Amino acid sequence: MIDAVARPANRPNIAVTIGEPAGIGPEISIRAAWAMRHEVNCVLVGDAAFLALTASLIDPAIKLAALSMQALRNNGLPDFGAGRVAVVDVPLAAHVVPGVLDRANGRSVLATLDVAIEGTRAGWFHAIVTAPLQKSTINDAGVPFSGHTEYLAEKTGTAQVVMMLSGATSALPAGAPLRVALATTHLPLKDVPAAITQEGLARVIDIVHADLRDKFGIGAPRILVTGLNPHAGENGYLGREEIDTIGPAIAAARARGIDARGPYPADTLFQPRYLEDADCVLAMYHDQGLPVLKHATFGRGVNITLGLPLVRTSVDHGTALDLAARGLGLADDGSMIEAIRTARTMALHTQRTGH
Repeated sequence: MIDAVARPANRPNIAVTIGEPAGIGPEISIRAAWAMRHEVNCVLVGDAAFLALTASLIDPAIKLAALSMQALRNNGLPDFGAGRVAVVDVPLAAHVVPGVLDRANGRSVLATLDVAIEGTRAGWFHAIVTAPLQKSTINDAGVPFSGHTEYLAEKTGTAQVVMMLSGATSALPAGAPLRVALATTHLPLKDVPAAITQEGLARVIDIVHADLRDKFGIGAPRILVTGLNPHAGENGYLGREEIDTIGPAIAAARARGIDARGPYPADTLFQPRYLEDADCVLAMYHDQGLPVLKHATFGRGVNITLGLPLVRTSVDHGTALDLAARGLGLADDGSMIEAIRTARTMALHTQRTGH
């Protein structure tokens, strides 16, 4: 393993994979990395020539410095200071037309993730931030791919991960983020009840608790858990999952010393008087919690993968191919800036705790 380059304690190295090159990922990655350069040593991972051209069109003042993987493996990550943003060169196979997908670039997109993972293991990077990619491009390139989260879990040998979104909202006191984790993720609604088990919920609660403690520095995390059914089942009249599964899982977590509470009706839980007393809400399925968060955070949400042996954050939106096709200067880099800022916070806590 190559030792990480010594840096100021508050300016960690963060790999930023640029995602689908035909989408808005390259632009928001460059803009955010440059904007955050005094707080974070962002290292872009993508085609260096393509990114240099894009940066020159965004703002000629942006300075990039290309690195090869071989140079990294031989010498580690050099310190360019805040005057330049480093780029680990992962060449594309085909010319990029904004807004137009090309399966020829699918394997190159996937290679950026491999570089970021290798870099965290080697000690070059303290965290990974991912711009949005297009799953179809990678699958069309002949590589089965279901998403960033699953790929990172597989490559790191992680049995279970948890998806959590976070973002600041005016509904809570200044600086207090709304965090929503999910017991299940991308499942058809009809499959959700069977996917919620006491054992599965126990693992999810444990992961949320551990990462809030170790990667966010929250000493005693408070987790509010939603029910599955309307009115949290209304004492079994509208469903028994709360009685048979969710309630017992919460009770077992409390017996393990975790401050988990619920199950609460989801339609009333997302109010300031409840959220002010919570570090995270655990929702049972994707569209139970995330619409509330995305509405409340107004494009500044951050997607966080809990349970990995590394820090990974991402934006809360997709590739926006239609926007990319219209040209540079239209994409909002707010979510990417928040993803980098959150990764910085998590990386610093991780360094302090050793997790």
